[in-house]
Amino acid sequence: MTQLRAPDSENPDAPSIRPAAVAGMFYPKEPTALAAMLDRMLAEAPAPTGPAPKAIIAPHAGYVYSGALAAAAYKRLQPAAGEIERIVLLGPCHRVSVEGLATSSARAWETPLGPVPLARAQLDAVAALPQVTVSDPAHAQEHSLEVHLPFLQRLLPKGFTLAPFAVGRADAAAVAAVLEALWGGPETRIVISSDLSHYLDYETARDLDGRTAAAIEALDWRSIGREQACGRVPVSGLLDLARRRGMGIERVGLCSSGDTKGPKDRVVGYGAWALSDGAATPTETKTMAEIGRTQGVRLLNIVDAVIDRTLETGKAPAVDVASFAPELRAPGATFVTVEKGGRLRGCIGSLEAHRPLIEDLVKNAHAAAFKDPRFPPVTKAERGALSCSISLLSPAAEITGLEKEADLIAALRPGRDGLIIQDGRRRATFLPQVWEQIPEPAQFLAQLKRKAGLAPDHWSPTMKAWRYSVTKIARRAAPEGGAS
Repeated sequence: MTQLRAPDSENPDAPSIRPAAVAGMFYPKEPTALAAMLDRMLAEAPAPTGPAPKAIIAPHAGYVYSGALAAAAYKRLQPAAGEIERIVLLGPCHRVSVEGLATSSARAWETPLGPVPLARAQLDAVAALPQVTVSDPAHAQEHSLEVHLPFLQRLLPKGFTLAPFAVGRADAAAVAAVLEALWGGPETRIVISSDLSHYLDYETARDLDGRTAAAIEALDWRSIGREQACGRVPVSGLLDLARRRGMGIERVGLCSSGDTKGPKDRVVGYGAWALSDGAATPTETKTMAEIGRTQGVRLLNIVDAVIDRTLETGKAPAVDVASFAPELRAPGATFVTVEKGGRLRGCIGSLEAHRPLIEDLVKNAHAAAFKDPRFPPVTKAERGALSCSISLLSPAAEITGLEKEADLIAALRPGRDGLIIQDGRRRATFLPQVWEQIPEPAQFLAQLKRKAGLAPDHWSPTMKAWRYSVTKIARRAAPEGGAS
């Protein structure tokens, strides 16, 4: 691959037209049939309400599988059809290995509905970014971008220019930088192409795709794993930028090939979302403290129910994530502590938000009571003597500038900071509550190093540390003499 360059007399090998590669496979090859299919899907999609979004995430499978959901996402752009002049389109690479974001040197891309000119001025403007390259082979047979063009051609009959990128090995920041450079105004819209899980059975895919949707709707790109979305990298870049810009996000739909056309034993998941400027999402306006204040009693009741149900049936209960409030469906990190007579009886938790908060809570409640390796499982005989508390963790922030141990000790805030330390594979955390037993920072750190399997005086240049805050939820003790 070479640095991006517009095709001209100095670049005689650059193709002037990138021909359609998957017409007749992913969508109809005959123009009349293709136009009729698109018009029908767009007509059947729900009518948009409110302003058109700045960006959409849409699937890229064959139209018989994901076309209806893609049409519903594109219909959201219809109110702005008269002002849209440019589409910035990003999708994953399926056939050719790519470093960074690769665009095309062609002057136009063709579909059965005609050519789409490339936005050469805008592509040239981002050529200086080190992550931007040109690779025509990466686009030659790639379907993840091509399948979106016919939708756009029917939706924007006056025409538009295209800035396409096949996204390979890159991080969210690199993708976000390209999007930010091409953001433009109301004349520019962003399309991110991605399917979700691949080739799982129907129920497993539904569960995994639900967790992916929760992460996307929380703008939490770090919680999306490789197996959860083939377009994870371009999606992550958009979500990273959306969080920094305070954008709102709305789910358009979620389904799989098992819902549309295909067997249920090996499905592909699809999701679509619309992102708009200037509206904070519900999950952004709900801090952990607010969740604790509004949902605390319910969460404690759920922890109790998990323990009781497990003691009754011998199995951990399942959780229907979709039935809970948006802030509980969003990714969250929790710890559950079980005590007996004021002494620890079990404590298990998550350091990072990697699944819906409510699911994290249920699994940690079960593990704290029955799977903490330091204690035997709780029993029915002792159930009445047990008390439970919950810690809701804020995202961890790295403590930087640590050249020596004294730097970390000086940075600690006793009574406030939960602390994570890591050196190589050794990792451990203390919740802020531990300051009550170990109030002196040097001893706090020494004991945490012991917990991580490190010597109390251990230090190395590779040592890392993060701090986080905790919202603790616990039942108030009843006054002496009892209360009902």
